[in-house]
Amino acid sequence: MNESIREASAIDGFGSLAQPTRLAAVRHLLAVHPESLSAGEIARRCDVPHNTMSTHLGILSRAGLIAVEKDGRSMNYRADVTGFQGLLAFLSKDCCNGRPEQCGDAFDLPAKVIAEPAEKFMTPAFNVLFLCTQNSARSIIAEALLEKIGKGRFRAYSAGSEPAREPVPEVIDRLKALGHDVSHLRSKSWDEFKGPDAPRMDFIIALCDSPHGQFCPDLGAQFVTGAWPLPDPAQFTGSPIERTTLLNELYAMVRRRIEIFTSLPFNSLDRMAVKARLDEIGDTTRVSP
Repeated sequence: MNESIREASAIDGFGSLAQPTRLAAVRHLLAVHPESLSAGEIARRCDVPHNTMSTHLGILSRAGLIAVEKDGRSMNYRADVTGFQGLLAFLSKDCCNGRPEQCGDAFDLPAKVIAEPAEKFMTPAFNVLFLCTQNSARSIIAEALLEKIGKGRFRAYSAGSEPAREPVPEVIDRLKALGHDVSHLRSKSWDEFKGPDAPRMDFIIALCDSPHGQFCPDLGAQFVTGAWPLPDPAQFTGSPIERTTLLNELYAMVRRRIEIFTSLPFNSLDRMAVKARLDEIGDTTRVSP
């Protein structure tokens, strides 16, 4: 991990703690570690509404300071000691002129919070759904790219309003050639993400080429949405070489947008600000291939 990424991670971590309710929640979780607490119990101990606590827990999860696991229909949380160790390591790196051992045990965590194996806990992440008309090319590319670029901070999904039977073979071949895992990629309906057992989406990004008459489902106001209109590979014409060139250009367009999206400072942006940033990313006059 390079220094700029370490610094950004530390800023996220310390920033997530710079709020009374979140700081209290972390202290409660550290107090019971290695046991976990339900979101409702944490809300009760912090004396805040459940929905408010859920927002705070999401911020702490994305900062890597708490871990979450699903128990039936409830979510349980516990302190992620690895995240705290990372913050302490960042602080101590330059301590005492690069000799942190001179600080004694100032940066040691108490034995009570030594981490258990974390394999049974999920890595907290944003869920992102990409939509287009047939879910056969653009949204498939976006799903594959976010899985690779997001590196565990994002979970990528895709769907279509009028899904095709399968993804465009050329798209799958190109993604495979570019080093993506394509084994799980398939065309599917947006309806799969409406049921009670479907993953809850944090962001839904429509890739339909609206200026050319393509329309995605009406998503309502409950999601943070963005519009990134992109050309439909189904409309690409020409020789195989020309089509491959167009696919490469489309891939570059999607990659550039996702790189900007994943670098947004989510902890410091409210819902409306994130929505505005998403739409800025989709503005073709701002984002070039």
